[in-house]
Amino acid sequence: MFEAIADVRDGELTVRGEHAPVLVIHGGAGVERASMTPQIEAGARAALELALRKGYAELKAGKAATDAVTAAITVLEDDPLFNAGKGAVFTHDGKNELDASIMDGSTLAAGAVAGVHRVKNPILLARAVMDHSPHVMMVGNGAQTFATEQGFKLVDPSYFRTERRWQELQKALKDDADGVSLTERLMALKHFGTVGALARDSEGRLAAATSTGGMTDKRYGRVGDSPIIGAGTYADESCAVSGTGWGEYYIRVSAAREICMRMADLHESAEQAGKAVINDEIPQMGGDGGAIILGADGGVAMPFNTEGMYRGWIGADGVPHVAIYDNDPLALPGPMR
Repeated sequence: MFEAIADVRDGELTVRGEHAPVLVIHGGAGVERASMTPQIEAGARAALELALRKGYAELKAGKAATDAVTAAITVLEDDPLFNAGKGAVFTHDGKNELDASIMDGSTLAAGAVAGVHRVKNPILLARAVMDHSPHVMMVGNGAQTFATEQGFKLVDPSYFRTERRWQELQKALKDDADGVSLTERLMALKHFGTVGALARDSEGRLAAATSTGGMTDKRYGRVGDSPIIGAGTYADESCAVSGTGWGEYYIRVSAAREICMRMADLHESAEQAGKAVINDEIPQMGGDGGAIILGADGGVAMPFNTEGMYRGWIGADGVPHVAIYDNDPLALPGPMR
Protein backbone atom coordinates (compact mmCIF):
# COMPACT_ATOMS: atom_id res chain seq x y z
CA MET A 1 0.00 0.00 0.00
CA PHE A 2 1.41 3.36 -1.01
CA GLU A 3 1.45 5.96 1.75
CA ALA A 4 1.64 9.69 1.12
CA ILE A 5 3.06 12.03 3.74
CA ALA A 6 2.39 15.75 3.84
CA ASP A 7 4.61 18.41 5.37
CA VAL A 8 3.54 21.96 6.14
CA ARG A 9 6.34 24.49 6.52
CA ASP A 10 5.83 28.23 6.60
CA GLY A 11 2.33 27.74 5.29
CA GLU A 12 3.46 25.65 2.27
CA LEU A 13 2.12 22.14 1.75
CA THR A 14 4.45 19.51 0.36
CA VAL A 15 3.20 16.00 -0.39
CA ARG A 16 5.77 13.25 -0.03
CA GLY A 17 5.62 9.60 -0.88
CA GLU A 18 8.12 6.84 -0.42
CA HIS A 19 10.36 8.07 -3.28
CA ALA A 20 12.33 11.30 -3.51
CA PRO A 21 11.05 13.25 -6.53
CA VAL A 22 13.56 14.43 -9.12
CA LEU A 23 13.26 16.39 -12.37
CA VAL A 24 15.86 16.50 -15.15
CA ILE A 25 15.77 18.75 -18.24
CA HIS A 26 17.76 19.65 -21.34
CA GLY A 27 17.51 22.54 -23.76
CA GLY A 28 19.48 20.97 -26.58
CA ALA A 29 22.97 19.79 -27.43
CA GLY A 30 25.18 21.51 -30.00
CA VAL A 31 25.84 24.64 -27.94
CA GLU A 32 28.99 26.44 -29.14
CA ARG A 33 30.86 29.11 -27.19
CA ALA A 34 31.70 31.02 -30.37
CA SER A 35 28.02 31.74 -31.03
CA MET A 36 27.15 32.52 -27.42
CA THR A 37 26.67 36.00 -25.97
CA PRO A 38 26.42 36.95 -22.28
CA GLN A 39 22.77 37.83 -22.84
CA ILE A 40 21.90 34.47 -24.41
CA GLU A 41 23.80 32.57 -21.73
CA ALA A 42 22.12 34.45 -18.88
CA GLY A 43 18.71 34.04 -20.50
CA ALA A 44 19.21 30.33 -21.06
CA ARG A 45 20.28 29.72 -17.47
CA ALA A 46 17.29 31.68 -16.16
CA ALA A 47 14.90 29.75 -18.40
CA LEU A 48 16.33 26.39 -17.35
CA GLU A 49 15.99 27.34 -13.68
CA LEU A 50 12.40 28.50 -14.19
CA ALA A 51 11.49 25.27 -16.01
CA LEU A 52 12.98 23.24 -13.17
CA ARG A 53 11.07 25.18 -10.53
CA LYS A 54 7.77 24.96 -12.42
CA GLY A 55 8.13 21.24 -12.99
CA TYR A 56 9.30 20.50 -9.48
CA ALA A 57 6.35 22.42 -8.03
CA GLU A 58 4.11 19.77 -9.58
CA LEU A 59 6.12 17.01 -7.92
CA LYS A 60 6.09 18.77 -4.56
CA ALA A 61 2.32 18.98 -4.78
CA GLY A 62 2.17 15.21 -5.16
CA LYS A 63 1.30 15.24 -8.86
CA ALA A 64 2.41 12.66 -11.41
CA ALA A 65 5.69 12.66 -13.29
CA THR A 66 3.78 13.35 -16.52
CA ASP A 67 2.50 16.61 -15.04
CA ALA A 68 6.03 17.66 -14.07
CA VAL A 69 7.59 17.08 -17.49
CA THR A 70 4.69 18.82 -19.21
CA ALA A 71 5.05 21.88 -16.98
CA ALA A 72 8.81 22.08 -17.47
CA ILE A 73 8.68 21.78 -21.25
CA THR A 74 5.90 24.35 -21.56
CA VAL A 75 8.26 26.92 -20.03
CA LEU A 76 10.98 26.13 -22.57
CA GLU A 77 8.52 26.12 -25.49
CA ASP A 78 7.49 29.65 -24.52
CA ASP A 79 11.09 30.91 -24.49
CA PRO A 80 12.45 31.98 -27.91
CA LEU A 81 16.00 30.95 -26.98
CA PHE A 82 15.18 27.28 -27.54
CA ASN A 83 14.33 25.42 -30.73
CA ALA A 84 10.85 24.46 -29.59
CA GLY A 85 7.57 26.35 -29.62
CA LYS A 86 8.20 30.09 -29.86
CA GLY A 87 11.88 29.68 -30.85
CA ALA A 88 11.37 27.02 -33.51
CA VAL A 89 13.63 27.05 -36.55
CA PHE A 90 12.37 27.53 -40.10
CA THR A 91 11.94 24.96 -42.84
CA HIS A 92 13.30 25.50 -46.36
CA ASP A 93 9.91 26.99 -47.28
CA GLY A 94 10.03 29.52 -44.44
CA LYS A 95 7.59 27.75 -42.13
CA ASN A 96 7.77 26.44 -38.57
CA GLU A 97 6.91 22.76 -38.14
CA LEU A 98 6.75 21.55 -34.55
CA ASP A 99 7.08 18.07 -33.06
CA ALA A 100 6.62 16.76 -29.51
CA SER A 101 6.07 13.56 -27.56
CA ILE A 102 5.45 12.31 -24.03
CA MET A 103 5.49 8.87 -22.40
CA ASP A 104 4.29 7.57 -19.05
CA GLY A 105 6.74 4.92 -17.88
CA SER A 106 4.33 3.34 -15.42
CA THR A 107 1.73 2.46 -18.07
CA LEU A 108 3.68 2.78 -21.35
CA ALA A 109 1.00 5.21 -22.52
CA ALA A 110 2.38 7.73 -25.02
CA GLY A 111 1.32 10.62 -27.20
CA ALA A 112 3.07 12.48 -30.01
CA VAL A 113 2.47 15.13 -32.67
CA ALA A 114 4.55 16.07 -35.71
CA GLY A 115 4.50 18.81 -38.32
CA VAL A 116 2.06 21.12 -36.53
CA HIS A 117 2.36 24.84 -37.20
CA ARG A 118 -0.43 26.55 -35.25
CA VAL A 119 -0.21 24.91 -31.83
CA LYS A 120 1.42 27.22 -29.27
CA ASN A 121 2.58 24.39 -26.98
CA PRO A 122 2.98 21.13 -28.90
CA ILE A 123 3.78 19.21 -25.69
CA LEU A 124 0.27 19.96 -24.43
CA LEU A 125 -1.21 18.55 -27.62
CA ALA A 126 1.00 15.44 -27.36
CA ARG A 127 -0.31 15.03 -23.81
CA ALA A 128 -3.87 15.32 -25.11
CA VAL A 129 -3.18 12.63 -27.72
CA MET A 130 -1.98 10.35 -24.91
CA ASP A 131 -4.82 11.14 -22.52
CA HIS A 132 -7.80 11.66 -24.81
CA SER A 133 -7.35 9.52 -27.91
CA PRO A 134 -6.75 5.86 -28.76
CA HIS A 135 -3.72 6.84 -30.85
CA VAL A 136 -0.06 7.50 -30.18
CA MET A 137 0.91 9.91 -32.98
CA MET A 138 -0.94 12.51 -35.02
CA VAL A 139 0.58 14.71 -37.72
CA GLY A 140 -0.01 17.94 -39.58
CA ASN A 141 -3.50 19.27 -40.19
CA GLY A 142 -5.08 16.18 -38.66
CA ALA A 143 -3.30 16.85 -35.39
CA GLN A 144 -4.50 20.46 -35.49
CA THR A 145 -8.08 19.34 -36.12
CA PHE A 146 -7.80 17.16 -33.04
CA ALA A 147 -6.39 20.16 -31.18
CA THR A 148 -9.45 22.29 -31.93
CA GLU A 149 -11.73 19.43 -30.90
CA GLN A 150 -9.87 19.34 -27.59
CA GLY A 151 -10.39 23.05 -27.04
CA PHE A 152 -6.94 24.30 -28.05
CA LYS A 153 -6.85 27.85 -29.39
CA LEU A 154 -4.69 27.82 -32.50
CA VAL A 155 -2.26 30.70 -33.00
CA ASP A 156 -1.29 32.50 -36.17
CA PRO A 157 1.91 30.98 -37.62
CA SER A 158 3.58 34.38 -37.21
CA TYR A 159 3.66 33.74 -33.44
CA PHE A 160 6.64 31.43 -33.94
CA ARG A 161 8.71 33.84 -36.03
CA THR A 162 11.87 35.18 -34.40
CA GLU A 163 14.48 37.24 -36.21
CA ARG A 164 17.32 35.05 -34.97
CA ARG A 165 15.81 31.91 -36.51
CA TRP A 166 14.87 33.75 -39.70
CA GLN A 167 18.47 34.85 -40.20
CA GLU A 168 19.64 31.27 -39.60
CA LEU A 169 17.40 30.20 -42.49
CA GLN A 170 18.74 32.97 -44.74
CA LYS A 171 22.28 31.76 -44.13
CA ALA A 172 21.22 28.19 -44.85
CA LEU A 173 19.54 29.24 -48.09
CA LYS A 174 22.72 31.02 -49.15
CA ASP A 175 24.68 27.84 -48.43
CA ASP A 176 22.12 25.96 -50.52
CA ALA A 177 22.72 28.34 -53.42
CA ASP A 178 26.48 27.95 -53.02
CA GLY A 179 26.18 24.18 -53.28
CA VAL A 180 26.90 23.33 -49.62
CA SER A 181 24.94 20.18 -48.76
CA LEU A 182 22.73 19.89 -45.68
CA THR A 183 24.93 17.08 -44.38
CA GLU A 184 28.04 19.24 -44.65
CA ARG A 185 26.33 22.12 -42.86
CA LEU A 186 25.09 19.91 -40.05
CA MET A 187 28.56 18.48 -39.52
CA ALA A 188 30.02 21.98 -39.32
CA LEU A 189 27.28 23.69 -37.33
CA LYS A 190 26.24 21.05 -34.82
CA HIS A 191 23.44 23.19 -33.44
CA PHE A 192 20.16 21.65 -32.46
CA GLY A 193 18.17 22.98 -29.48
CA THR A 194 15.47 20.40 -28.85
CA VAL A 195 14.11 20.52 -25.29
CA GLY A 196 13.30 17.60 -23.03
CA ALA A 197 12.34 16.65 -19.49
CA LEU A 198 12.30 13.56 -17.29
CA ALA A 199 10.74 13.07 -13.88
CA ARG A 200 10.36 10.58 -11.07
CA ASP A 201 7.41 11.35 -8.80
CA SER A 202 6.84 10.44 -5.16
CA GLU A 203 5.29 7.13 -6.18
CA GLY A 204 8.37 6.23 -8.20
CA ARG A 205 6.66 6.65 -11.57
CA LEU A 206 8.86 7.83 -14.43
CA ALA A 207 7.96 10.02 -17.41
CA ALA A 208 9.78 11.47 -20.41
CA ALA A 209 8.90 14.24 -22.86
CA THR A 210 10.58 16.03 -25.76
CA SER A 211 9.70 19.01 -27.99
CA THR A 212 11.44 20.53 -31.01
CA GLY A 213 11.21 22.80 -34.01
CA GLY A 214 13.30 20.34 -35.98
CA MET A 215 16.15 21.23 -38.29
CA THR A 216 16.83 24.57 -40.02
CA ASP A 217 16.16 24.36 -43.77
CA LYS A 218 14.51 20.94 -43.53
CA ARG A 219 12.43 19.89 -46.52
CA TYR A 220 9.75 17.45 -47.64
CA GLY A 221 7.97 17.19 -44.27
CA ARG A 222 11.08 15.78 -42.59
CA VAL A 223 10.48 14.47 -39.07
CA GLY A 224 13.30 13.71 -36.65
CA ASP A 225 13.52 11.56 -33.56
CA SER A 226 11.82 13.85 -31.02
CA PRO A 227 8.20 12.76 -31.63
CA ILE A 228 9.13 9.12 -32.22
CA ILE A 229 8.60 6.93 -29.18
CA GLY A 230 11.71 4.81 -28.66
CA ALA A 231 13.98 7.09 -30.66
CA GLY A 232 13.95 10.53 -29.03
CA THR A 233 11.62 9.80 -26.12
CA TYR A 234 11.08 6.71 -24.00
CA ALA A 235 10.08 5.76 -20.47
CA ASP A 236 9.29 2.49 -18.73
CA GLU A 237 9.61 1.20 -15.18
CA SER A 238 13.40 1.11 -15.34
CA CYS A 239 14.35 4.43 -16.91
CA ALA A 240 13.35 7.56 -18.81
CA VAL A 241 15.24 9.18 -21.70
CA SER A 242 14.96 12.34 -23.81
CA GLY A 243 17.41 12.90 -26.66
CA THR A 244 18.73 15.89 -28.55
CA GLY A 245 20.87 15.73 -31.67
CA TRP A 246 21.01 14.54 -35.24
CA GLY A 247 17.64 12.79 -35.29
CA GLU A 248 18.22 10.46 -38.20
CA TYR A 249 20.85 8.58 -36.19
CA TYR A 250 18.71 8.39 -33.06
CA ILE A 251 15.92 6.88 -35.15
CA ARG A 252 18.21 4.29 -36.75
CA VAL A 253 19.37 2.89 -33.43
CA SER A 254 16.14 3.50 -31.45
CA ALA A 255 18.41 5.40 -29.10
CA ALA A 256 16.08 6.14 -26.20
CA ARG A 257 14.71 2.62 -25.89
CA GLU A 258 18.15 1.07 -26.38
CA ILE A 259 19.43 3.01 -23.38
CA CYS A 260 16.54 1.76 -21.24
CA MET A 261 16.99 -1.80 -22.47
CA ARG A 262 20.66 -1.73 -21.58
CA MET A 263 19.77 -0.57 -18.10
CA ALA A 264 17.04 -3.19 -17.64
CA ASP A 265 18.60 -6.19 -19.40
CA LEU A 266 22.33 -5.60 -18.93
CA HIS A 267 21.94 -3.90 -15.54
CA GLU A 268 24.02 -0.96 -16.71
CA SER A 269 23.88 2.34 -14.85
CA ALA A 270 22.43 5.43 -16.50
CA GLU A 271 25.98 6.64 -17.09
CA GLN A 272 27.13 3.38 -18.67
CA ALA A 273 24.11 2.99 -20.94
CA GLY A 274 24.25 6.64 -22.01
CA LYS A 275 27.92 6.43 -22.87
CA ALA A 276 27.43 3.28 -24.93
CA VAL A 277 24.72 4.80 -27.12
CA ILE A 278 25.33 8.57 -27.13
CA ASN A 279 29.12 8.71 -26.93
CA ASP A 280 30.04 5.49 -28.74
CA GLU A 281 27.37 4.04 -31.05
CA ILE A 282 25.92 7.22 -32.58
CA PRO A 283 29.25 9.00 -33.21
CA GLN A 284 30.64 5.83 -34.82
CA MET A 285 27.83 6.09 -37.37
CA GLY A 286 28.53 9.78 -38.00
CA GLY A 287 25.92 11.42 -35.78
CA ASP A 288 26.18 13.56 -32.69
CA GLY A 289 24.08 15.02 -29.90
CA GLY A 290 23.21 14.23 -26.32
CA ALA A 291 20.56 12.92 -23.95
CA ILE A 292 19.32 13.04 -20.40
CA ILE A 293 18.69 9.77 -18.57
CA LEU A 294 16.88 9.06 -15.31
CA GLY A 295 16.88 5.64 -13.70
CA ALA A 296 14.18 4.18 -11.48
CA ASP A 297 16.68 4.42 -8.63
CA GLY A 298 16.97 8.18 -9.13
CA GLY A 299 20.39 8.07 -10.76
CA VAL A 300 20.95 10.65 -13.50
CA ALA A 301 23.25 10.84 -16.54
CA MET A 302 23.63 13.59 -19.14
CA PRO A 303 25.91 12.31 -21.90
CA PHE A 304 26.67 14.50 -24.93
CA ASN A 305 29.43 14.71 -27.53
CA THR A 306 29.24 18.37 -28.52
CA GLU A 307 30.85 21.44 -26.96
CA GLY A 308 27.86 22.03 -24.77
CA MET A 309 24.30 21.04 -23.88
CA TYR A 310 21.78 23.12 -21.96
CA ARG A 311 20.92 20.90 -19.00
CA GLY A 312 19.85 20.83 -15.37
CA TRP A 313 18.14 18.98 -12.54
CA ILE A 314 16.34 19.62 -9.28
CA GLY A 315 15.78 17.32 -6.33
CA ALA A 316 15.01 17.23 -2.65
CA ASP A 317 16.82 20.47 -1.83
CA GLY A 318 14.54 22.37 -4.22
CA VAL A 319 17.51 24.18 -5.76
CA PRO A 320 17.91 24.20 -9.58
CA HIS A 321 21.31 22.95 -10.77
CA VAL A 322 22.11 24.01 -14.37
CA ALA A 323 25.03 23.90 -16.78
CA ILE A 324 25.77 24.73 -20.41
CA TYR A 325 29.31 23.81 -21.48
CA ASP A 326 31.10 20.49 -21.28
CA ASN A 327 33.47 21.73 -18.57
CA ASP A 328 30.81 23.37 -16.39
CA PRO A 329 30.77 21.82 -12.92
CA LEU A 330 27.50 19.96 -12.35
CA ALA A 331 27.28 17.26 -9.71
CA LEU A 332 24.57 14.76 -10.65
CA PRO A 333 22.35 12.87 -8.20
CA GLY A 334 23.22 9.23 -7.72
CA PRO A 335 20.82 6.42 -6.82
CA MET A 336 18.41 7.51 -4.09
CA ARG A 337 15.38 6.13 -2.38
